[in-house]
Amino acid sequence: MEIRNIAIIAHVDHGKTTLTDALLRQTGVAEEGVSMDSNALELERGITIYSKNAAVFYKDTKINIVDTPGHADFGSEVERVLRSIDSVLLVVDAQEGPMPQTRFVLKKSLELGLKPIVIINKIDKSAADPARCEEQVLELFLELGASDAQADFPVVYAIGKQGVAKLKLEDESTDLTPLLETILSHVPPASSPEALEKTARLQPFNLGYDNFLGRLAIVRAYEGVLKTGDAVFVKKVGGETHTGKITKMFTFRGLKKVESTEVVAGDIAMIAGIPEIFIGETITIDASAEPLPAIAIDEPTITLNFLVNNSPFAGREGKFVTSRQIRDRLERELEVNVGLRVEFPSGDLFKVSGRGELHIAILLENMRREGFEMQVSQPQVIFHEEGGKKFEPFEEVIIDTPSVYQGAVIERLGTRKFVMSDLKIHENQVRLTFEGPTRGLLGYRSQFILDTKGEGILSSRFVAFKPYAGEIKSRQVGSMISMASGKALGFSLWNLQDRGVLYIGPAALVYEGMVIGNTSKGEEMMVNPTKGKQLSNMRSSGADEAINLIPPFELTIERGLEVMTEDEYLEIAPTSVRLRKQALSEIDRSRSRRQA
Repeated sequence: MEIRNIAIIAHVDHGKTTLTDALLRQTGVAEEGVSMDSNALELERGITIYSKNAAVFYKDTKINIVDTPGHADFGSEVERVLRSIDSVLLVVDAQEGPMPQTRFVLKKSLELGLKPIVIINKIDKSAADPARCEEQVLELFLELGASDAQADFPVVYAIGKQGVAKLKLEDESTDLTPLLETILSHVPPASSPEALEKTARLQPFNLGYDNFLGRLAIVRAYEGVLKTGDAVFVKKVGGETHTGKITKMFTFRGLKKVESTEVVAGDIAMIAGIPEIFIGETITIDASAEPLPAIAIDEPTITLNFLVNNSPFAGREGKFVTSRQIRDRLERELEVNVGLRVEFPSGDLFKVSGRGELHIAILLENMRREGFEMQVSQPQVIFHEEGGKKFEPFEEVIIDTPSVYQGAVIERLGTRKFVMSDLKIHENQVRLTFEGPTRGLLGYRSQFILDTKGEGILSSRFVAFKPYAGEIKSRQVGSMISMASGKALGFSLWNLQDRGVLYIGPAALVYEGMVIGNTSKGEEMMVNPTKGKQLSNMRSSGADEAINLIPPFELTIERGLEVMTEDEYLEIAPTSVRLRKQALSEIDRSRSRRQA
């Protein structure tokens, strides 16, 4: 049976997972309602976070499909996947056209010499313009330095939701057969008869974990045949070699893992039995075999501290609250999350570095759902020193917004050291392209929602480490800090809501030093949210005023990471997220300010 290996790449929400699900259903390897996005967080947010493998069978050919994340924070997943496949399906929204992540993943694909198949999806949208979209994609190919062969890409038009694909817009079609035919005619076979005769060489491009089997390696077999029970040599990137034994192997059928006794050249499989395996190493049965080219993994761009929760409410909700439990959980995460770095200095503090705020927020969200309780410090960008100069991560930001809000966006990003490189106007919408330091984006997203009245779309991607951009003076909002412990009362919150934005509603439990809101004037303010209305046995001369409370700006993990300041911790528990000062009492805060 011939094998073809493809990856589906696209920007967030351009429909690649929906399209993959339709392919699985049409080829009979998945039922209605089964989706590639199986993780609870992926289903809630509607985004792909973890790359996944599937396989479909069409005309005696096995097509291995790898679905990749579309968000820039999970870009390290995409790069590894591209090394293991032979072609990519580039999915582009017919209305939005190419977006930042489209550019990022396409650039990586072209650099590896892959010849993409372009799928213009969502052609049924009312504002879809497939011809303009195709033109923009071609422009992007040429801009990224595509060869003539790469720029002569096949185009398939699709409506992923309906499971329909066409080679020409006017064609009649009821399924995805035109897409499957295009894959067979344009994607090269994954191996040749000569490759099967050689010594087995495989390379992991992703990792998994199983409570019974331990660390699992998801590998692409480049040459030869590997069998269960084989003794293997694992060649590390630095040249060291260690040995192992294959205990179990699985290949893919639909979304299911099927146990297999052998893996042949060209196939993608999951293997168990090598606990120390890592991405980019070479697995072979011959000690003298040449290692395969290494796979580079992008460096983290932001860092923060995870700490044991020591607030007055510590231990009320969480099942796992000790430093030992948090350490074990982070060590387990490192088994599979290769974009993450964790330093274990000592005691109750762990220094965690990741690819962006969303990357860290997803880890925190998963941990709180598992019953963990902890607190984290404000995220900081990672600086590099090169030749005596200071370098920091830079981002490319693309913003789609109604043109009436463009002035506010340009002004706000300008003060954060972002430089506009492009502006395109289409009817009443504008697309603005900026480049600037990652520091300038921290805490900006919630401000962006306010500036564009919720109608703007902001997408960003990491570009490179560039020289330090200088001091950024972002407008600091002050904190509204509770000076009492107890239950917040509606009467007190009604008086406080004029001073800024509240994070809590009536009846919320508070403690001294907890941040219950922010102040619009920018200075810190000590307040008493537990204060009730003074009642007397004398009838008041005026009628009581009705208490009209504005709904609170409830904190989520991402919102908390954005609004917190340097001297605050975000307290994360299974059912609540709170913001607090690192020093809870006013005396302790004054003392630490004097020492600073």
